[in-house]
Amino acid sequence: MSAGFGPAALRLAGLAARLLGWRPGDFWSATPAELRAALLPAEPTAALGRADLDRMMEQDHG
Repeated sequence: MSAGFGPAALRLAGLAARLLGWRPGDFWSATPAELRAALLPAEPTAALGRADLDRMMEQDHG
C-alpha cells in the first residue's frame, strides 16, 4: 500500500463528518460495511402505495 492506515482513516473520517454529519465516535464505532452502506448512493425503490402504508401502520400499532 502506498498510503498508511492513519492518513487514509483521517480522510475517511473527514468525509464521514462532511457528508454524513458523523462525529469522530460515530466514525470509529462504525464497521467498514456500515460506512460503505452510508456512502453508497441509494438504490431506487418502488413507490410506497397507500395500501402498503396502511398495512405497515396496522402492523406497527396493532
